[in-house]
Amino acid sequence: MKYLFTKQLWALALILLLFSCENGDDERPLGKYDSGILLMNEGAFGANDGEVFHFDPASGTLTQNIFETENNRPFAGLLEDMVLEEDRLYLVANTGKVEIVNPGDFKSIGAVIGDLDQPRSLATARGKLFISDYGPYDASFRTPDSYVAVVSGLDGGMVKKKIEVSNKPEDLFASGKYVFVAGSEEKKVEIIDADTETVTKTLEVSGKPVQFFEQRGDLWVYSYDRENVYFQSFHRDNLTKKNFLQVPIANATSRIALGEDDRIYILTSTGWPDYKDGIAVTSIFDSTLIPSWKAGSGFYGIGFDKARQEIYVANSKGFQGNGEVIVYRKDGSVVKTLEVGRGPSGFLVR
Repeated sequence: MKYLFTKQLWALALILLLFSCENGDDERPLGKYDSGILLMNEGAFGANDGEVFHFDPASGTLTQNIFETENNRPFAGLLEDMVLEEDRLYLVANTGKVEIVNPGDFKSIGAVIGDLDQPRSLATARGKLFISDYGPYDASFRTPDSYVAVVSGLDGGMVKKKIEVSNKPEDLFASGKYVFVAGSEEKKVEIIDADTETVTKTLEVSGKPVQFFEQRGDLWVYSYDRENVYFQSFHRDNLTKKNFLQVPIANATSRIALGEDDRIYILTSTGWPDYKDGIAVTSIFDSTLIPSWKAGSGFYGIGFDKARQEIYVANSKGFQGNGEVIVYRKDGSVVKTLEVGRGPSGFLVR
């Protein structure tokens, strides 16, 4: 009887253990930077003082210089892009490196340092890193040797190969085994096969292609020139062009944000010497067109918090000291103004 009772206790314990395992939460706990908004400060040329701030909209807390705080060293570069892929956050510096951090705690987990020139953005495919790079300037300050660098591991390392592409590649987008490259200067979208590490197809597009995005299941590239903006989608199965839209928005820049109801917010600027800046709003799927939703000077980056339906606008203040970020409601009223770092230029909403 005692033996039977002992067996029953062991069986009950085993059942409880299995039940607890099946109903346990296997997800890792959120880190302190896994929610909120990351603010990218490009930094000033020569000072190489790019950094990332973290803003918690719920509490209103702004935390400065989180890379330096968590790694006990400055970022030491001009921060060009932040890319969140494969549970890693890639900080792309156009001064020749990529820092890789854990997105939850911002601790460094790797880097790509050396054999890069002016990296612009990054994508991951087939367990590799693909990094767009202008390449070195020649004597006339042109970039005839632009490339996409390939690194074998997701945690960084050495550049194993440079794939020649058209001048001044900007954004990258990975879809399956293909990496789409926005070739801004020569109006091309080049498609790299991540397995063979070669350009497998080149498509001509209108305007200056700079940014890929997805809406309603389709992949689009945003392009612009002095008079218009352009949106071109692609068939991902056969790598051909799909739908095209031209919208009359003058003085557009490369900075866009995807907003509510498929709206797209676009920074505009007349450039030197007046720098009359603005924000236009349009949509691919309806007739929305607001050429001047906001006007000002010094606009340098834009983002959108879909959870709170708020627009974040970065102002560089002419790189004369620190910049600021103004948070707007959809009706244009101001929610908050934040003093940030040098050259605020982008946002990553977690």
